[in-house]
Amino acid sequence: MGLARRLVEIDLLSKDDARDIVEKAHKQKISFFKQVVADGRVDRAQLLKCAAQESGMPLLDLKSFDLFQRPDDLVDGRFLESHGVLPLFKRGTKVFLAVPDPSDMTGVDAFKFQSGFGAEAILVDPDQLARVVRDIASGISAEIADLDEDTGLETFGDDAPSTPRAEDVNVDTPVVRFVQKIFMDAIRQKASDIHIEPYEGKLRIRYRLDGVLHEIGSPPAALAPRIAARVKILSHLDIAERRVPQDGRMKMRLSKGHEIDFRVSTLPTQFGEKVVIRVLDSSGAELNLEALGFEHEQYKLYEEAIRRPYGMILVTGPTGSGKTVSLYSALSMLNSPEVNISSVEDPIEINLPGINQVNINERANLTFANALRAFLRQDPDIIMVGEIRDFETADIAVKASQTGHLVLSTLHTNDAPSTIVRLLNMGVEPFNVASSVHLIMAQRLVRKLCNNCKTPVTHSEEALLGAGFSNDDDLGKLKVFGPVGCDECTNGYKGRTGLFQVMPVNDVMAEMIVRNVGQDEIEKQAAQDGVLTLRQAGLKKVRDGITSLEEVLRVTNL
Repeated sequence: MGLARRLVEIDLLSKDDARDIVEKAHKQKISFFKQVVADGRVDRAQLLKCAAQESGMPLLDLKSFDLFQRPDDLVDGRFLESHGVLPLFKRGTKVFLAVPDPSDMTGVDAFKFQSGFGAEAILVDPDQLARVVRDIASGISAEIADLDEDTGLETFGDDAPSTPRAEDVNVDTPVVRFVQKIFMDAIRQKASDIHIEPYEGKLRIRYRLDGVLHEIGSPPAALAPRIAARVKILSHLDIAERRVPQDGRMKMRLSKGHEIDFRVSTLPTQFGEKVVIRVLDSSGAELNLEALGFEHEQYKLYEEAIRRPYGMILVTGPTGSGKTVSLYSALSMLNSPEVNISSVEDPIEINLPGINQVNINERANLTFANALRAFLRQDPDIIMVGEIRDFETADIAVKASQTGHLVLSTLHTNDAPSTIVRLLNMGVEPFNVASSVHLIMAQRLVRKLCNNCKTPVTHSEEALLGAGFSNDDDLGKLKVFGPVGCDECTNGYKGRTGLFQVMPVNDVMAEMIVRNVGQDEIEKQAAQDGVLTLRQAGLKKVRDGITSLEEVLRVTNL
């Protein structure tokens, strides 16, 4: 009853509420603490603080704890799931355990009995702990502890040596497990990239989650060369060469029919080799145009363009803006036994059955341009070019679109109007651009607010006008949401959606291109045609409560 009294004394609960919770706990045959948590009448952070003070236990936020450092060889996943406690770290013969309830020490006692170690309890948020234990018990982290060097990971590559040297393979087992754990946790958290960065006296590991980097661990700096060596062995790179950048690949088989590809890049830095790993999980890609985030009119324009029998569609944006998924979604919609679809990519990121996908290989002179030439002799209906990088590729793609083929491709430009200027600067004749390009789409990805914790925020009228809203938007009644952060999300955001600028090349626009007008005039014409800018598309998402104003400002320019 001590905790109940304390909560009443500091006005977190009324006497009536406390009495009601006590009765419920008695009926459910659970502790008062568990019932308070389930009831939700007390702020979770304040409840945990009070419970820690009342019990004399230290309080720990699991989000701030580096789970990479936890001892994973003391008990198995089944024990953790059964007893709900988690070993955090060991000091001599004593293990410090995360517990979800300060009044229930049965899990601590069971751990002492099974492990033979002494134990000290540390209070943590029950939901956080349950989530971690569930992940471990599901087999992800538990399996890692028992994996040997070759389990799960496979290497491939045209230039891979037949067998690595014995001294290279014999990396110490803790490092092998640690690297495997990095990969598995990245997959579990749906990270798109893994960064392993050595600094003076520190090794930093970061995941890119929803387009933003988050530090997830800082192991001892002495591990840096061994971690880099392990990754290089798996991707068939030269571990003896630390002076020049290297690129490689590997794949991980999670289950039958589910493989994940990794692209590896190493870079020599002042304090060792930085390793960046791109995670390519084709199974997680949602190839559905309707789910990408189009406004209704934008969706109609894009769908009409991809249904045309010929012409060129260009998708633009920086790296990581979702261009590939937009093109794959279009190909998935067009894929049928009646059409011949071929794509050339660098690299192939998503496997699409029924589509002839070609991976460029510049060492073998299989470039975008050469692949395109070969495609035209393969009786294609639809061609997808991963990226137009030079005049040769652009010229062949344009001619293909003018000879009865639908061509989809990407360019690295900031918005739709600047794409036309980029093609002209490459050397493509204005008439060819005007007659071949039917639609240009620029895009960005913004993080979506977590529906579980987003909250209304107040912005000054000056800030809203500066962001691009107008007085016509009735700023006084405009409801804008912002991030908070909870156990269901990452800093208040969960998932991403697209912002699109969809610009059809109509007759008026085509005539302007032939006249070789400047980008400013093209932008004015696009605005007259009702084409939303990326900022305007983002502000619509803000009005709809999908994302925050800060997130739109981060990824768009006026």
